[in-house]
Amino acid sequence: MSLSNTKRGVLLLNMGGPSNIDEVEMFLRNMFADKNILPTNPLMRKIIGNIIVKKRLHEAQENYKILGGKSPLRDITENLSKKIADRLNIPVLPAMRYVPPFAKDALEKFKSEAIDDLILFPMYPHYSTTTTLSSVEDIKANAKEMEYYSNFTIVEPYYNDDRYIDIQCSKIIEALGDKDATEYELILSAHGLPVSIIKAGDPYQKQIEHNCSLIIKKLNERGIDFKKHTLAYQSKVGKSAWLEPNLADILRNPDNLKVLIFPLSFTIDNSETLFELDIEHREIAQKIGYDDYIVAKCPNDDEDFVNFISSVINEVS
Repeated sequence: MSLSNTKRGVLLLNMGGPSNIDEVEMFLRNMFADKNILPTNPLMRKIIGNIIVKKRLHEAQENYKILGGKSPLRDITENLSKKIADRLNIPVLPAMRYVPPFAKDALEKFKSEAIDDLILFPMYPHYSTTTTLSSVEDIKANAKEMEYYSNFTIVEPYYNDDRYIDIQCSKIIEALGDKDATEYELILSAHGLPVSIIKAGDPYQKQIEHNCSLIIKKLNERGIDFKKHTLAYQSKVGKSAWLEPNLADILRNPDNLKVLIFPLSFTIDNSETLFELDIEHREIAQKIGYDDYIVAKCPNDDEDFVNFISSVINEVS
């Protein structure tokens, strides 16, 4: 098929976030029913998932109420999608893994529009079986079920793309403002994973560490020298061993009482950045008596992120 006859479309892949309190349970149940999140046999996954949901549901609902009753992730992603669509003049839709808008809805729309070249852009900069693979498998399973035989192009992890590193550094510098970086510890906070998943061959940890080193190098090139920089992991669930050091432990045992937290593994602000980092962990810092506690924003629908995604899409087309 010639390129001129190909109709392109883009899916922005993400886990999603509840758009109302009623969706919180759906989000949790779908997440812990995912074989990539709980890699065990179906029966055990159902039992463990039910236990986790029952244990976490009320607290999670209360947390979302503090955020106004929903995650901002869907609205920001839809704004981002529209901006990219306008820039490239092609259809761009979000495809969430655990709450609407689901992949099936986007695929049905693209099938009806005879889109035959579909670009899958993971909103996860780093590859993990729990994120990228889970979302891509979901897309392919739904496409197969509806007999949608588009060509799929999956965008590679971009944590080490110099243009993306620039965006991350700009968000850190923006959050720092006119304050002196040499007085602050920069904590790069990534979503944690069970150690068992890493030992099974997941490349996530190595990519996170590489991303961290590239950010520090780029900041130094731009004349920004923090007093100290630390890689941390957040969002642990359950009692099994997870990647360390844990962010809460670092905050409870400070080397420096001025910190800037950057959400390293997230591209769109969500409950784990706005609640966990900016509210829950801020409370830890306030109780200890930190002099300053800053949380940087994610790239979200900023123009430089729109430009980056648009460029990558053109490059893989």
